[in-house]
Amino acid sequence: MTQASVMGAPHGAPVDKDKRNWIVATCAVGGAGVAAVAVPFVSTFQPSERAKATGAAIEVDISALKPGEKMTVEWRGKPVWIVKRTPEQLASLPQVDNLLADPKSERKLPEWTPEYARNETRSIKADTLVVVGICPHLGCSPSDKFQTGAQPSLPDDWHGGFLCPCHGSTFDLAGRVYKNKPSPDNLEVPPHMYLSDAKLLIGEDKKA
Repeated sequence: MTQASVMGAPHGAPVDKDKRNWIVATCAVGGAGVAAVAVPFVSTFQPSERAKATGAAIEVDISALKPGEKMTVEWRGKPVWIVKRTPEQLASLPQVDNLLADPKSERKLPEWTPEYARNETRSIKADTLVVVGICPHLGCSPSDKFQTGAQPSLPDDWHGGFLCPCHGSTFDLAGRVYKNKPSPDNLEVPPHMYLSDAKLLIGEDKKA
């Protein structure tokens, strides 16, 4: 599929190119991670096995990540999602504030949402979301649901985001959980900072 056809999807829906299901602890996810729309592959930086084992910070090249795309990397054994949001997706964020359980990310500060991500977009740079792809409820990995509008297990006025296949928690495109859902918190924002416009460091944020 060409990039033009991808961005022609409703409101620029991105889909994870890694397509792997991430399972944490003892939570087994059946049928999760099935993407609605296929998108071009985006290369991900693969940290060394030693870096994975020690939990060291990892560098990620995001130069190939285009608006409407998502990539997944591993840090400390966890999936970290990097989503390049489109202008339409950014514009939708304030429209759902009144539907969210913690729209300002005020819970579990500062370890769950660093100060530099305590804003409407939950990010350092507005268009680039960096979150841990694990539902805080029981450790399942939510599925991408970037297409807007009515669809199974989602409201008719869905603005795009993530759906946990285990118990139905829903999150917006900033990783904020909707009201009356099992998840007690928003998706975690890991420590991170930009080494350059094209490179992220995940696991450290001293310069953020």
